[in-house]
This record gives sequence, C-alpha cells and structure tokens, in this order.
Amino acid sequence: MQTLAVDIASSFVDDAAALVSGFGRAALRLAMAPIDRIANACDIAGVLAERRATFLMWRTNRARYGRRVSLLGRLNPFRHLAHLT
Repeated sequence: MQTLAVDIASSFVDDAAALVSGFGRAALRLAMAPIDRIANACDIAGVLAERRATFLMWRTNRARYGRRVSLLGRLNPFRHLAHLT
C-alpha cells in the first residue's frame, strides 16, 4: 500500500508535467498563429482540412484504446510526426 507522501508526490509530478505541457502548447500556438493563417489562406485544394480531420480521427482512436504518453514522449520534439511512420 502506498503512503500518502508517495501519492502526493506522484500527483504533484503529474500536475507539473501537465502544466509545462500546457504552457508549451500555448506558446507554440501563439508563435505559429501567423503561419497557420497564411497556410489556411493558401490552401486551395482543402488539403489542410482533410489532414486535420484525419488527425482528429487518429487522436480519438488513440484515446479510445487508452494509449498513454510518457513524460519523455511529451517532451519529444518529433511526437507530432508519429502518424507518418
């Protein structure tokens, strides 16, 4: 049986990792906003919309099957390219 200190420490580490991940995601979204606007304006064939729909299906399937991402996986700069393999 785990002690209360271990539970508190593990929940703190999980919360800290989620906080850092969230701040990183927000900073990336802020930095990439102008590029995304230009890309959406130049997307004539609708390729970006189709790619987003495919990614959303992939993400919901991953969430449905309960695949967890480790802390090192969240910090991996190439994690968004996993669907290409």
